[in-house]
Amino acid sequence: MKMNYLKMTLGVLAAALAVSGCASVEYTDVLVVGGGASGISAAVQTARMGVPVMVVEETPWVGGMLTSAGVSCIDGNYRLQGGIFGEFADSLAQRYGGWDALKTGWVSNINFEPSVGQEVLTNIAASCGNLLSLRRETAMLDVTREEDLWKVKLRDKEGKKYIVTADVLIDATELGDVAKACGVEYSIGMEAASQTGESIALEAANDIIQDLTYVAVLKDYGPDADMTIEKPEGYDPQMFANSCANPLAVQPLETGQTLWPAEMMISYGRLPGGKYMINWPIYGNDYYVNSIDMTPRERKEAYAQAKNFTLCFLYFIQTELGMKNLGIADDEFPTEDGLPFFPYHRESRRIKGKAFFTLDAAAAPYDYKSPYYRTSIAVGDYPVDHHHYRHPSWKTLPDLKFYPVPSFSVPMGVMLPENVENLIVAEKSVSVSNLINGATRLQPVVMQLGQAAGALAATACNEGKPVSSVKIRKVQQALLKSGAYLMPFLDLPKDHRHFKVLQRIGVTGILRGEGRQEGWANQTWFRADDPLRAEDIYVSDYSPIPLDFGHGELKIGDMLGLLKQLRGYLHVAGITDAQWWESLGLEDYDPSRVMTRLEAAVVIDATFDPFWMFDVNYSGKLR
Repeated sequence: MKMNYLKMTLGVLAAALAVSGCASVEYTDVLVVGGGASGISAAVQTARMGVPVMVVEETPWVGGMLTSAGVSCIDGNYRLQGGIFGEFADSLAQRYGGWDALKTGWVSNINFEPSVGQEVLTNIAASCGNLLSLRRETAMLDVTREEDLWKVKLRDKEGKKYIVTADVLIDATELGDVAKACGVEYSIGMEAASQTGESIALEAANDIIQDLTYVAVLKDYGPDADMTIEKPEGYDPQMFANSCANPLAVQPLETGQTLWPAEMMISYGRLPGGKYMINWPIYGNDYYVNSIDMTPRERKEAYAQAKNFTLCFLYFIQTELGMKNLGIADDEFPTEDGLPFFPYHRESRRIKGKAFFTLDAAAAPYDYKSPYYRTSIAVGDYPVDHHHYRHPSWKTLPDLKFYPVPSFSVPMGVMLPENVENLIVAEKSVSVSNLINGATRLQPVVMQLGQAAGALAATACNEGKPVSSVKIRKVQQALLKSGAYLMPFLDLPKDHRHFKVLQRIGVTGILRGEGRQEGWANQTWFRADDPLRAEDIYVSDYSPIPLDFGHGELKIGDMLGLLKQLRGYLHVAGITDAQWWESLGLEDYDPSRVMTRLEAAVVIDATFDPFWMFDVNYSGKLR
């Protein structure tokens, strides 16, 4: 019936298009608009689950901020490299000859040339075969919904217009343009505490967003080279005086930061191949403009000004700092000026979704009013980081004191608009607060959000259900199958036999992790090798009757005896407890020994399978 309906619909559309001048109409199960970090990840995951998907991208490149915007120094998740993000990172290491070859700049442990990143992502997409159709240099013109299908009007690089219809639409644009076109409610800027409930949010909301950056990738052309560009319009060296230690620097520094040596500023984003990513936040080439709700023409003009500002910074580096041997790389971006295709956006529209993730939820996942961790589909470990130095009135901006958070899990509901069916929103436009966006905006998290969007879309199509009817546990299962993280536990590598067990038990909350902050790195540990204590077990939501595990450390024999009483049996008759224990991949069976938390997780998972015991709603409540 669905196929007949589609044929009838497409026939009507084809007749209408003949009148309107559009050449053709096509159908795909899933359409991804935006081939950036989240978009290409969404498309790959969808195809790998056997569902046809088309991704359209305005530029010649895929990868978005990782490649097209030039931010090729990855922030965070160095120890949480799961799923497609992990595959991407592994491919980079293989391409350059090992992990140490990626540690060229001090801002990141994973540095690469944008052109190489785009090649890697292109190869990953190509591995999906005919299930993934990639349309580069293709722009979305309009989107409407007719009956149960999305109808998206596109224009290719030759100017040809055509229609693509799809069951599920994924917004992976840089600024959430599809969500706006679909009528999704969204917010821009800083919320008030009354809106988010966050303890350090502002008293009054505003529309101020983070600075964007028009990145430049420079190349060292040798000590005798003079690559000095023509003096840009409006150049004023004082704009960059405090970017590093130099004769123009003004003391004392109003922001209180230390003046880095010029060489250290440049090496911040050193890339393989003798190149340098210039994305310097302290009086560097950050630039303030709120382009989110601008027209395309207004955005183009604003980005031209941001690009000129970066050229001014380059001229400062070449003249005031005496680094005339550094010039725009001539073998990186296939653009007329050698600069990226578009600027790096740190902030976007943020939709009103079925879940709303906040700084407080990230800081205390087990104490927050909604147990969002049960619905997790992505993890991050980067601190909350906001860029506001270039706002015209930054000195009068509220002084936000970000407290540290542990590594965190992002809930699935942030990708789903409240009142629009079969639309999934990814990239940075998800339903999070302005504050926590400073941590969820980073490349690894965005790639994971895209992968989760693909898993959700594919599951909906495979089951013939609306997106909102898909069980969260099925999406999480698909992500675990692909080697992704649900919980940011550092105890076991992703290829460990019991990795998935910890992830499954972790999202139930029966045994919980412990968040820590160590310097710039945020962490969460399951404490797998610690002795199991009765106080560690939280089963009240899973049991119709109160359960008392006693107090203190639990021995293996006592714990198994208790589970037998609850379950009636633990394993197939005819084998001993020791044999069953060994069959679970556990060692050193001794009833008198205190059980470890990992052993408890394995036994509980095998005995009750609590991951599947109940489904969860978007707030994390069991149902």
